Amino acid sequence: MTRDADSPQTTPPTAARTGALGPIGRGVDGERTSRRVVASWAMWDWAMQPFNTVILTFVWIALYLTSRQFLDPAVRESGLLADGSYMNCNEAQYLDSAYCQGLTDLSEWWGWANFAAGILILLLAPVLGQQADARGSKKKWLIGATIAIALVQFALFFVEADPRYFWFGALAVAIGAVVSEIGNVSYYAMLSEVSTPATVGRVSGLGWGLGYIGGVVALIVCIPVLFGLGQDDPLAYKLVAVICGVWTLVFSIPMFRNVPESPAYAESEKVGFFRAYAVLAHDLVKLFRTNRPTFWFLLAAAVYRDGLAGVFAFGAVLAAQGFGFSFLEVIVFGLAANLVAGVSTLVAGRIDDAIGPRRLIVIALTGLVAMAFVVFLLKDLGSIVFWICGLLLCAFVGPAQAASRGLLTRLTPPSMQGEIFGLYATTGRVASFLSPLAWSLFLAWFGGIVYGVLGIAVILLIGLILLLFVKLPPHVRA
Repeated sequence: MTRDADSPQTTPPTAARTGALGPIGRGVDGERTSRRVVASWAMWDWAMQPFNTVILTFVWIALYLTSRQFLDPAVRESGLLADGSYMNCNEAQYLDSAYCQGLTDLSEWWGWANFAAGILILLLAPVLGQQADARGSKKKWLIGATIAIALVQFALFFVEADPRYFWFGALAVAIGAVVSEIGNVSYYAMLSEVSTPATVGRVSGLGWGLGYIGGVVALIVCIPVLFGLGQDDPLAYKLVAVICGVWTLVFSIPMFRNVPESPAYAESEKVGFFRAYAVLAHDLVKLFRTNRPTFWFLLAAAVYRDGLAGVFAFGAVLAAQGFGFSFLEVIVFGLAANLVAGVSTLVAGRIDDAIGPRRLIVIALTGLVAMAFVVFLLKDLGSIVFWICGLLLCAFVGPAQAASRGLLTRLTPPSMQGEIFGLYATTGRVASFLSPLAWSLFLAWFGGIVYGVLGIAVILLIGLILLLFVKLPPHVRA
């Protein structure tokens, strides 16, 4: 079998089995890996998706924690209009009201909680990744992170619809985000152990695709609770959080049972926690000197990945406030967005192996920038524009994410997978302020929420340009 030119020369020869996924993987001992192990690894994406889709993006934060239910009762009542509806804070006449300012404050406070989470990830992720490499404990970290995320979701049941509980809810979700990223470090680093150079793209795509489709199913499971109890009943959101926690635990079981623990790499130095920072600094300098494409790719990916995150982070807000989507339409759009992203990612996994991850990322980022500008230019045509172009945006996000993970796996020596993916998480968080900043600045400068999509487009475009300047080895189809 021909070695993939994108994979490092330190990668051991692979003995692989042919199946539905083609040559599956080499396993932690250099031997063949079964389809069951690959599928079990990919199921962790499925298990984690309710936290990302339901809690962080479309339901718990957007429709509950930052909603009027967490305003002071007097402020909430001040936003009630004569016809029984509430002020639309996208209309200029209401922008300076106490009600709209209160909602803005809630979103701002959630942003600060998220910022604090980013700082913790910046400090912890690469060091914990280095230790997982050295001690052969990636799976242990992943199991611990999974249990912690489930407990965070269970804790959200106790968040009452009261301003006094806002910070409890915000910090709980922020801690969940930290633990999720730490878990991702080990999960991503295990990709090289369940795939071969020939299948890394489709295996990575399988995980991302299952994740997005899991988000669709999780939303469908939660819809009867949300509409049965009503969108203004706090119990609906409490029960949704519990459902997500149970989902995370149940669907992580295949990974716990079937995926073997990673080996300890002799090349990775076993040191204490604080000493690991010195080792990390040394390895960063070494990475710059010996594997400069990986170093510069991490920086370019940090920018465009923040743009990718911005598509989902602000997509629901743009739909509801910019294009007038109702509560039901936001939920339906969330279902469609995850379904489109999941299917496109599964398909793109095979394209990745054929043309190479770098080309696929460039194609996806170009499509994202184009669709973002189309959404803005055709905004006067109404919601149909966002339905079409918004879903096309989602179709490009998943392939770009999966291909980035696959490309980094190819570029990184096996003994540094955990550490490099720790840096991958860190660099992504270092730039995590870019999309929120661009979004807010464009709203402040131009005064309309639809202008925010231009801010996201600018970040994606900058990331694309940076990637084009990164010199990577040519892709050779394995």
